[in-house]
Amino acid sequence: MAYDAIVVGAGLAGLVATVELTDAGKKVLLLDQEPEASLGGQAWWSFGGLFLVDSPEQRRLGIKDSFELAWKDWLGTAGFDREDDEDFWGRKWAEAYVKFAAGEKRDWLRARGIRFFPVIGWAERGGHLAEGPGNSVPRFHIVWGTGPGIVKPFEDKVRSAIQRGLVEYLPRHRVDELLTEDCAVIGVRGSRLVPSSAARGEASSREVIDHFEAYGKAVLVTSGGIGANEELIRENWPSRLGEAPKTMISGVPAHVDGRMLGITESAGGRVVNRDRMWHYTEGIKNWDPIWAKHGIRILPGPSSLWLDAKGQRLPAPNFPGFDTLGTLETLRKTGHDYSWFILTQDIIEKEFALSGSEQNPDLTGKSIKKVLQRILPGPTAPVQAFIDKGEDFIVANNVEDLVEGMNKLTGENLLELEAIKRLIVSRDQDVENSFTKDLQIIALRGSRKYIGDRLIRVASPHKILDPKKGPIIAVRLHIVSRKTLGGLQTDLSGRVLNSTGVPVSGLYAAGEVAGFGGGGVHGYRSLEGTFLGGCLFSGREAGRGLVKALES
Repeated sequence: MAYDAIVVGAGLAGLVATVELTDAGKKVLLLDQEPEASLGGQAWWSFGGLFLVDSPEQRRLGIKDSFELAWKDWLGTAGFDREDDEDFWGRKWAEAYVKFAAGEKRDWLRARGIRFFPVIGWAERGGHLAEGPGNSVPRFHIVWGTGPGIVKPFEDKVRSAIQRGLVEYLPRHRVDELLTEDCAVIGVRGSRLVPSSAARGEASSREVIDHFEAYGKAVLVTSGGIGANEELIRENWPSRLGEAPKTMISGVPAHVDGRMLGITESAGGRVVNRDRMWHYTEGIKNWDPIWAKHGIRILPGPSSLWLDAKGQRLPAPNFPGFDTLGTLETLRKTGHDYSWFILTQDIIEKEFALSGSEQNPDLTGKSIKKVLQRILPGPTAPVQAFIDKGEDFIVANNVEDLVEGMNKLTGENLLELEAIKRLIVSRDQDVENSFTKDLQIIALRGSRKYIGDRLIRVASPHKILDPKKGPIIAVRLHIVSRKTLGGLQTDLSGRVLNSTGVPVSGLYAAGEVAGFGGGGVHGYRSLEGTFLGGCLFSGREAGRGLVKALES
């Protein structure tokens, strides 16, 4: 059977594109190498943060935002420096996306039943000058229902289209080759994998039981990035960030392998900005892992003292939650693959959130009662579970026991008690004074001027050695692999371009495999809340572009 379109990858971008196609009455073959349990891909696991500009939620909290301010922030963060070549389309996608985020995005999502938690998060605060990286204002809108809440309306529409005969969905069908004829993509060839009962995120078998071919008027690749493929990560690791870590933990399941990048490249597509990736520096090992090397990212408030593996305080503006890429670059220069937070019980209670839908059952389950419990004393239940069971957490009543536990955990004995004491005491001397030269203390005091931070995100400034705020806690932090910022270069219709900038006939791409649009909508850095949004927007635009081409 010939289809109007074959969509390769049933993650968020693939679902959104499929909805656009079927809403126009097009016949779609939706393929994915994973079992049906993984429908929705990485979006399902996400915290559900979306980047919106000048939203009613922002205005209610006194946040003044605009397209102009957001676009300035995006340009300062992205740092596009290949605008005549690899960044040409990425920048165009970026401007279109920021206009979308400042315009119809919220109404488009609300029309699909998506609602937002009323308090806006302030991710990637920057800490640089006004034109440098970071969000000038809070823009991180958390979806009520987190990642599953974003996936559901699009999954429901795809399932409805399946019932109406517009979508044939084939899980456990892995694409191994794009079929071409006269330089045009006309279909796919691949392997049918053995049926699997693996739960979402669990590794599934790669045993092949048969092969298949399918033909369509176009193929849309929405297969995700390389976040679980350490070989590709190391191969593409940029020298500007130093050497790749010897050990990393993974923020994504094993099937996020990037294999469709090479397959699409073999069919004539161009991959750009391979050296741009987004790996987090605040990763902890999951005490209850679902996939290999399962890592969870801490979404920290700004108060924790951040030390490198030898106990040296990280320089400004490498504070928790300020500049992920800058902090990664700083940490790679230390020669060690881990670092430390030192904080108090009061700080962890108010400032520690964990990324992921499964780590936020109150928001994911849309339970107002459970969300209100966050204002009660004590950490959330998932954070407390990590304190109790996570191997990266050390709790002590004094600095001596804390440092002893930190050295014991790594076995390297790199930390000197007196040096750690001196850092903490120096920081504490400044925090009790209304005047300070410590930029981190200035920043956290500034954060508390925002009502959202003051209410639920940033602890009142206090001494780490204040016994009333204890016990003292140390957290070992790992680099956790996550997002691919480069990818297949596409025009604003989602058409994949070849090495000369000409569209490959019949070939489209969206989502992370396309760098969330154009082969790199983020440039070098993300403003956060823009990965899910990039999948939504690029999936929508590629779907609409394909519909237009099919009807022309």
